[in-house]
Amino acid sequence: MTPIALSTVGLIFLVIAGVMVVFFIGGLIAVYVRSQREAGVYEEHVREADQALERARAGDRGWDRDVMESVVRSALSAQRPDFSYAGLHLVLVEDRPGQDEDRAHFVALGDGGETRVVLGRQGGDWVAESVG
Repeated sequence: MTPIALSTVGLIFLVIAGVMVVFFIGGLIAVYVRSQREAGVYEEHVREADQALERARAGDRGWDRDVMESVVRSALSAQRPDFSYAGLHLVLVEDRPGQDEDRAHFVALGDGGETRVVLGRQGGDWVAESVG
């Protein structure tokens, strides 16, 4: 009788382990599906928050966004004349000690991809340091 009792206990253990594995795999699948479904929304919220933060930091320091965007547009037309873009996005503000150490990173998004333009200050005026 002992071998039958061990077989029954072993069978019960296997069934319980199998059910646990099925629940674990189902949970992994559910988390993956949810993260795929919400990935775009999450990235958009992060992007909006980052942009709002950068605009606020730039605005608090007295940086004139219209002037900065004008410099970006001029640099793009001079260095990438065939690149068409739909919008400019301020993505990074480097507010370092001293006015000439300030940097602003813009991204121009278009059908051909994106181009980053880095602005710096020279004598209080914004100039394009790099377009790429």
